[in-house]
Amino acid sequence: MFKKITNFVIFFTFFASLGFADIINKIEISGNKRISSETIKVLGDVMISKNFDASEQNNTLKKLYDTNFFKDINISFDKGILKILVIENPIIEDIEIVGIKSKKYIEELSKEMSLKNRMSFTENQLNKDIDLIKNILKVSGYYFAKINTSINKNDELNSIRLKIEIDQGKKAKIKKIVFLGDKKIKDKKLLEVIASEEHKFWKFVSNKVYLNQQLINLDRRLLESYYRNQGYYQAKVNNSFAELDDSENSFKLVFNIDAGDKFFFNKLKLDLPEDYNINDFAKVEKIFTKLNNQEFSLDKVNLILDEIDKIASLRLYDFITAEVEEKIIDKNKIDFNFKIVDSNKFYVERINVLGNFQTIEEVIRNKLIVDEGDPLNELLFNKSIDRVKSLGIFKSVKTQIKNGSNENLKIIDLTVVEQPTGEISLGAGVGTSGSTLGGGIKEKNFLGKGINLSTNLEISEESIKGKFVYAKPNFNYTDNTLFTSVKSTTKDNLSDFGYKASNIGFSLGTTFEQYENLFFSPELDFSIEDLSTNSNASKNLRRQEGTYEDFYFNYGLNYDLRNSSFRPSSGNKTTFFQELPIVSGNNEISNTLVFSQYKELSKTNKMIGKASLYMKAVNTLDDSDVRISKRANVPYNRLRGFEKGKVGPVENSDYIGGNYITTLNLSTNIPGILSTVENVDFSYFIDFANVWGVDYDSSINDSSGIRSSTGLGMDILTPVGPLSFSLSQVISKESTDKTESFRFNLGTTF
Repeated sequence: MFKKITNFVIFFTFFASLGFADIINKIEISGNKRISSETIKVLGDVMISKNFDASEQNNTLKKLYDTNFFKDINISFDKGILKILVIENPIIEDIEIVGIKSKKYIEELSKEMSLKNRMSFTENQLNKDIDLIKNILKVSGYYFAKINTSINKNDELNSIRLKIEIDQGKKAKIKKIVFLGDKKIKDKKLLEVIASEEHKFWKFVSNKVYLNQQLINLDRRLLESYYRNQGYYQAKVNNSFAELDDSENSFKLVFNIDAGDKFFFNKLKLDLPEDYNINDFAKVEKIFTKLNNQEFSLDKVNLILDEIDKIASLRLYDFITAEVEEKIIDKNKIDFNFKIVDSNKFYVERINVLGNFQTIEEVIRNKLIVDEGDPLNELLFNKSIDRVKSLGIFKSVKTQIKNGSNENLKIIDLTVVEQPTGEISLGAGVGTSGSTLGGGIKEKNFLGKGINLSTNLEISEESIKGKFVYAKPNFNYTDNTLFTSVKSTTKDNLSDFGYKASNIGFSLGTTFEQYENLFFSPELDFSIEDLSTNSNASKNLRRQEGTYEDFYFNYGLNYDLRNSSFRPSSGNKTTFFQELPIVSGNNEISNTLVFSQYKELSKTNKMIGKASLYMKAVNTLDDSDVRISKRANVPYNRLRGFEKGKVGPVENSDYIGGNYITTLNLSTNIPGILSTVENVDFSYFIDFANVWGVDYDSSINDSSGIRSSTGLGMDILTPVGPLSFSLSQVISKESTDKTESFRFNLGTTF
């Protein structure tokens, strides 16, 4: 009996479902005013002659609701007639955001919101947008923001005007930063590691003193990275949270740290394929030897990986990668196995140069080391982009690598944004005994060919200097730069230096890469100089009066190992320059060495330190006296706080310069000051210099005293061009030295 009843139920249900499943013969749509019936049919996926059952009805409802066009939908289906009754959501005529002064900020909020003008309005979307705005405000530190909305309805048009009122409130200050747990490192040091800062009254312009979740997430990564570089291989920041202080609208930011034990490098192994030459990886093996039993450091692991990448960049192995295998031994020791394997072999199919409306494409392509058809080597590719940036004619250089015609080929889109390449400059210096005024015109991209043209004029109380320079890159398709210059100088140094000199001349030279990162710059230089002295000059100076014709062969060697020639943060650069006489009245030989080292002092706030050593020696080949106009003076930019040329040996109140110069300049940028103000950079510097040596017998006080100064610099990118200031305080000097405490420089672009 039960079995019969069950079969009946199944039979009835089957035919009942067949009875509901019917074909649509007619579709009636009502309630719609703005959205056409045909559009609703398409959106709901309904049509004449289509089968329609309960499942299809649910699908149609879901599809129509998903459009957000409708507030309510009712569907009925009887005897082949499908009836759809809709109530449309109102359309948004206008969205007004008030309470925030910054128009740019309002524009950004509007872009992020899902609700837009001429869209359908739903309460659900509005609530989502309110939550979105609150989260955006929190990123800027506004944790106590209040948002109110008002809706002005137009029933006749079924439209609304939406007003969003934002009360940002006060920014949530970080009152205190606390480090808990097994931290092993002092709080003072950890505060230097993270980006967030405790609020102090003198930090009123810094955004880092306000609570910011993105910044907190960054802080966690910075802490873990720092600990791992200090040997704490398993260090973790278990959690971070903020405790609200209601009375002061401020928070206490807490980081819970588990440093664990220190770890040490144990065995470091290089696993090479059989056909690889171990000698190519000799530098890696040397690093292994140095690191054995040393404290673990993530930076040292990256040093090994960088060295492996350098081997690839030399094209010894175009397609290799290193897989790092780590194994903990004896609780606090780690074995590392660097397994070298072949990586995917990609070649450059095509390079598309985009955005160069004024610059000839050839100028950009000439800077590319990686060309079409070459292996896609990451290091060489990055170096190519850096070379394009170093042209100084583009605001930005961006790349996108896309798939080519097959899996081994890649297409590179290289997009540049051109910037004004002409420059008009004005400069001035204010010292204890006079001032200077200078100016110039420069064009870095003449005719769009990357040709560099410049002319400048400098006028002071004692001199007039003028110079014109022409530099053509990739001359005659040789990848060499050809340059020539014409110069004229009149120095009336009778009052301070005991002589007057008029010089006119020209030079012709070239620059090319001799070896990897080593550039050679030979030059021929011809000049005619007329030298005279005053009646008070010493006999040593008076006997040098006359006209001199000089023909010199000069050359420079430039070895550049910086990570970037455009705002470097690490590496070094060495330059050696020598002037050799071919025909000369005095046969002076000059040697100049400049070495600069860059180092990232803090990854948190991008503090970059720079140390620069400058050395120069001037002598004659026949032991005669060095001409007064060719004697060495400390470069103006290497000893701030002192007037140009007015340090060193003095004879009869004349500054005669020396045979030898040594300077040392230490500087660092100062991040965080006026961080909310764009285009303003601060720096701190310490300068040391010494000039000495007199190559003829006299009563000259050949002082070997070291001059030094310290001070602050400020660079501002103004609408009319770059403006720089320096304020200096002399630390040590000689009694005859003349000082200046302040100097500035102003330039503009066209």
